Amino acid sequence: MVQAALEPVVGADLVAALLAAGLGRIAGTAAVQSAQINGHPALIMRIGGQVEGVLAVRTEDGLITGLYFVRNPEKLSRLEQETSLRR
Repeated sequence: MVQAALEPVVGADLVAALLAAGLGRIAGTAAVQSAQINGHPALIMRIGGQVEGVLAVRTEDGLITGLYFVRNPEKLSRLEQETSLRR
């Protein structure tokens, strides 16, 4: 698959350090697009036009309470497909 953290990263300082390291690695090569994923704010990151991952944000009462970076290609395979909704 793809490399990912094996355990949840908890705490503002640790999360910030992990994000800085990851973003530093792809700086200048990645394109970032804002999106709504499952009704929540997210960023879609692409390298060379290919989806590298999605950073989804969970909020509660206006505060960020969770960040989820999905890199699994199987989970991202339907990202570009529009899902029609019916009643």
